Amino acid sequence: MLPAFTTCTSELISRWENSMESAKAQEIDVWPELQDLTGDAISRAAFGSSISEGRRIFRIQSEQVQLANHMTNLYIPGYTFLPTKVNRRIKANAREVETLLKGIVTKRERAMRNGHADAGDLLGLLLQSNAKESQESGSSKPMMTMDDIIGELKVFYFAGMETTSVLLTWTMIVLSMHPEWQDRARNEVHRTFGNKEPDVDGVNQLKIVTMVLYEVLRLYPPVTILERDTYKELELGGVRYPAGVKLLLPIVTIHHDPALWGEDADEFRPERFAEGISKASKEGPAFFPFGWGPRICIGQNFALLEAKIALSMILQRFEFQLSPSYTHAPFPASTLQPDHGAQIKLKKI
Repeated sequence: MLPAFTTCTSELISRWENSMESAKAQEIDVWPELQDLTGDAISRAAFGSSISEGRRIFRIQSEQVQLANHMTNLYIPGYTFLPTKVNRRIKANAREVETLLKGIVTKRERAMRNGHADAGDLLGLLLQSNAKESQESGSSKPMMTMDDIIGELKVFYFAGMETTSVLLTWTMIVLSMHPEWQDRARNEVHRTFGNKEPDVDGVNQLKIVTMVLYEVLRLYPPVTILERDTYKELELGGVRYPAGVKLLLPIVTIHHDPALWGEDADEFRPERFAEGISKASKEGPAFFPFGWGPRICIGQNFALLEAKIALSMILQRFEFQLSPSYTHAPFPASTLQPDHGAQIKLKKI
C-alpha cells in the first residue's frame, strides 16, 4: 500500500506548494485537504485501477457523513422516515454507492474468471480469499454474497478515510501548538529519510513520530465511544446483564482519566509512550483508540502507516503554525472533528 500513500501525499504537497506560488507562507484549512488525501489513498489502496470510480464513491461517502452529522433523523435501511429533502438525498446517495460498488466488483470478478487476477489492492485480496474459501469448502456458492462484499467495501471507505484524516488533522494542530515537538519530529524524519520519500524500513524506525501520533490518538481519539451488545447473559464487574444490553465504552473519557494517566492527563506529553503502549499508563489496557482484544480494528496498521508516511512527507517540506483564525473546538460527530476547521499557516522549508 506504500506507493498509494506516497503518491497521494506527493500530490497534496504539490497542490499546497503551487497554491503558494512565490509566497513564503499561506493559510490553509487542512481539514478538508486531509480528507481528500485519505479519500484518494483509500481509493487507490482499495480499488487500484478503478480509482476514478473509487474517487466518486469517496465524494458521495463524504457527503453522506456531512448530512449525517447535521441531522437528527438519520436514514437507516429497514426504517421508514419522512420523505424530506435530506432523507431523499441520503437514500439516493446510498443507491448510487451500491451501484458503483457492484459495477466495480462485477468487472473485477469477470477479469478474474478470464485469468487476469489482481490481488494488489484490497478488493483483489477480498475476492481471492472469497473464492479460495468457497473452493476449500466444496460449495458451489461463494462464502460471501455480493451484499456482503459491498458491505465490506463500505467499511474500507469509512475506516480508511474518515478516521485517518481526523488523526492527521489533530496531529498538525497539536504540533502547531507545540513547535518543539514539531522540530523533534522533523529532525527525526530528516535523519531517517533525508529528502527522499519514506520507505517501510525507515517508517518502522520513527520513534518520535510514533510517540507523537500515539499521544494525539490518546487526547483526540477519532472514535470517542465503542459500543458492544450482549448476545447472551453474562457477568461483568460483579453485575449480571441479560442478553440484548448495549454497553458503551467511553474511549475519550478513559484516555483523559488522571487515575490512569496522572494529573497531567489533559496535557500533550508524547514521552509517555517512550517505552511503548504497555508502560504509558498506570494500568493497562488504558489506551485503545482502535479498540482492544479479538475485535481490535483490522485496519490499525494500515492507518498508522498512512499517517506516518503523510506526516513525514509534510514535515520534510513545511513548517506550520496555527492561524489566528483557528478556534479550538473538538466536536464528536461520526468522529472527533474540528468543528470550525483547522486553519494552519504553512511555510515552505
